[in-house]
This record gives sequence, structure tokens and C-alpha cells, in this order.
Amino acid sequence: MKLVSWNVNGLRAVVNKGFEDFFRDINADVFCVQETKMQEEQVDDKLKNIFDGYYCYWNSAEKKGYSGTAVFSKIKPLNVTYGIGIEEHDKEGRVITVEYENFYLVNCYTPNAKRELERLDYRMVWEDEFRNYLLKLNEKKPVVLCGDLNVAHEEIDLKNPKTNRGNAGFTDEERGKMTELLNSGFTDTFRYLYPNKEGVYSWWSYMFKAREKNAGWRIDYFIVSKSIENKIKESYIFSEIMGSDHCPVGLDLEI
Repeated sequence: MKLVSWNVNGLRAVVNKGFEDFFRDINADVFCVQETKMQEEQVDDKLKNIFDGYYCYWNSAEKKGYSGTAVFSKIKPLNVTYGIGIEEHDKEGRVITVEYENFYLVNCYTPNAKRELERLDYRMVWEDEFRNYLLKLNEKKPVVLCGDLNVAHEEIDLKNPKTNRGNAGFTDEERGKMTELLNSGFTDTFRYLYPNKEGVYSWWSYMFKAREKNAGWRIDYFIVSKSIENKIKESYIFSEIMGSDHCPVGLDLEI
């Protein structure tokens, strides 16, 4: 099964920057998107044509032009839910859970702690409640979590760890929550296959020619329940794909 995830930083914008070609070429069984920045009613004929043949699920933020997630699936799910059942978290369209016969797929756009870490306290609450949500799902069947999780877990996961320590996405607090998640029974698929691989990132700042210099961060993930880590066949980071400040990531899973 081929799964793909991409923070597109505005779906309508990326459509004109090669999204359609990548979407068709990769031919994923399930394609997850974060930061759609649109409402479902804004889906036009061009988008409908791209997603023809897929079941489409949208979770948009109440605030227009902000956040938002979507899932496009060739396989009809058993069930689809939006959010994690906590109103404080569910107004920003950050989570879609798609239930299949053998696993849950959770598409997530984790809140950014922001500059000056103004949202770090909220982020810590989110992390605990989101992890609890995943653990409850995991009691029923295995979980595949994908998306922009807004944290570089270890120093190997970003180009300049020393100068970025304490910045949003690389605070000790955020990294600690990722460790807690993994220790609770989950596996980072990329590091499972490539524990020591350096210089592979999924996000680059638009400033300072960061992408040209590959001064990036790995903050987009496929994470799976430890019980199915032996089903991981390949974990991809499509760093050559342009169109957003993030690149797509992918997972081949034998499930």
C-alpha cells in the first residue's frame, strides 16, 4: 500500500506549481494533505478532476485561509472522523482519521509553537491529548500517523541544530513530546530504515536560499504502531518535489 503526505502550504496555490503532475505520477492509494488553507466549498472543477477516482475528505479550519487537512483515498474507508473530540483543538481542521479494515490512518497538522514560543504552552496540551487519542485508537487496531508534526526530533533531523536549539520546532519540550510518543509504542518509519542518514529534510525556510543550500528540517513524518513496524517496506522523502516550503513524504506498507 502506497501512502503519501504533503504540507502543500495552500492547495489552490500548489495546484499551479506541479501538484497535479506529482499526484498523478505517484499514484498513491491514499494521499494526505496538510495546510489546505481552504474550505470544501472552494473545490473547483480543476481540483475535482485531479481527485477523480478518489474518495475525498476535508477538515477545514473555522478561520478562512488557515490550516486545514484533506485525505484522498482510492479505498473506501469503513469510517471517517474529524478532529480528536476536544472542541479547543478541533476548530482548526488539524486532524482527519480514516479507518480501514486493518489500521487507522491519522492525518495531522500539528500546531506550530510560533515565534517567541507564544503557543508552546498550548502545544504541550495538544501533544498530551493527541497522544492519548492515538493510544486509544491503538487499543483497537494499529495506527499510521502522517503529516506535518512541526518538530525536528533529533539533531540529525535539521541542518543547524546548535543555532536552532530553543526555536519553535526544536525546543527541548517539543522534542521530549516526540520521544514520549515514540516510547508509548510507535515507530518513526524513516529512522527505522535509515537511523543514521543525514542531510535529508522535508521543510526549508523561504529565507536565505535555505532550500538551495539544503538548510532544512525533517518535520514531516510517517509514524506507525510498533506492532506493524515489520510491515514497513520503504519510507520516502521526495526532496526534489517543489511547489511548497515542504516536500512530500511517503510510505510503502505491506498491510
